[in-house]
Amino acid sequence: MKRKLPQTYYLKTFGCQQNEADSEKIAALLEKKGYRPTKNKQRADLIIINSCSVRESAENRVFGLINNLKKSKIILTGCMVGSALGERKRYTLKQLKKKLPNVELILLDELLKDFKDKPKRKNKKSALVPIMEGCNNFCSYCVVPYARGKEVSRPFEEIVCEVKALVKKGYEEIMLLGQNVNSYGKKLKTKNTKQTPFAKLLKELHKIKNLKKIKFMTSNPWDLTDDIIKTLKLPKIDRYLHLPVQSGDNKILKKMKRKSTVEEYFKLIKKIREEIPNIKIGTDIIVGFPGETKKQFENTIKFCKKVNFTQAYISKYSSRPGTTAFKLKDNIPMKEKKRRWRILEKLIN
Repeated sequence: MKRKLPQTYYLKTFGCQQNEADSEKIAALLEKKGYRPTKNKQRADLIIINSCSVRESAENRVFGLINNLKKSKIILTGCMVGSALGERKRYTLKQLKKKLPNVELILLDELLKDFKDKPKRKNKKSALVPIMEGCNNFCSYCVVPYARGKEVSRPFEEIVCEVKALVKKGYEEIMLLGQNVNSYGKKLKTKNTKQTPFAKLLKELHKIKNLKKIKFMTSNPWDLTDDIIKTLKLPKIDRYLHLPVQSGDNKILKKMKRKSTVEEYFKLIKKIREEIPNIKIGTDIIVGFPGETKKQFENTIKFCKKVNFTQAYISKYSSRPGTTAFKLKDNIPMKEKKRRWRILEKLIN
């Protein structure tokens, strides 16, 4: 009698490192249930897609992948499902089901509700460590608050214990993850837990013996406080800071509902470089935001030259249903968005 082989799974992740960290948990959960991974998506018994909805192109890749799959059980989770089923719906469940009639839609929180194990980490030296979830900022172009909900921080002690355990297993580097790590500690999951600012968390993690490097993503300029800046001088803290600016024009920043001006951002960069002269600064920039004139784009070019970013994630504006900016006319032709993208890509990257 032939021994029955375990069922296989294929896990595809779209989007940010937060999604990568979530997928490490999904993989651990599946393997605990007896599934084994496969790289052959057409022969997998179960396919799980951890989706991103930050840009239309990411959603289109999800639809394209599903349309090319043969008959397997398919589960869609992540931000696209969060947008449809979550607290602040961006589009209806009916709309998503119509596009994906044979796909099971499961909220990430529901999928991982019984997860109490260790994530199946891909890297054996560097670990992704989420410290918070969600966002309260509601920038006009962004779906993250709709897809991931309100900002919630993990308990301080829980994070420190996790990192200590990782170091004991031989991990030398950690990447702390959050939509805005600077605001860590404002609202914690556990009641009666002392609220702990991000600077204190960094200092505590810095004390851990044999931990060699601490990285984090992502910060916002308006709540990068002086105590966080001073903490960045600690030897184990990575000398790279990712600080999204999104535009070098104040009128566009206002339409984006960003909370800092070009002048405030530059003043902050100057302060950071005075404290840490060898620090490298990276950023995010959106080109072709509704109504962005050629003059306003020129302001972004001038600003980038002035700041001298080490690298930048440059994206062509993509209209997202449910966001405030969705009501604005997306009046910049794709050809012009691509032209602006190429200019900044060449200048910075």
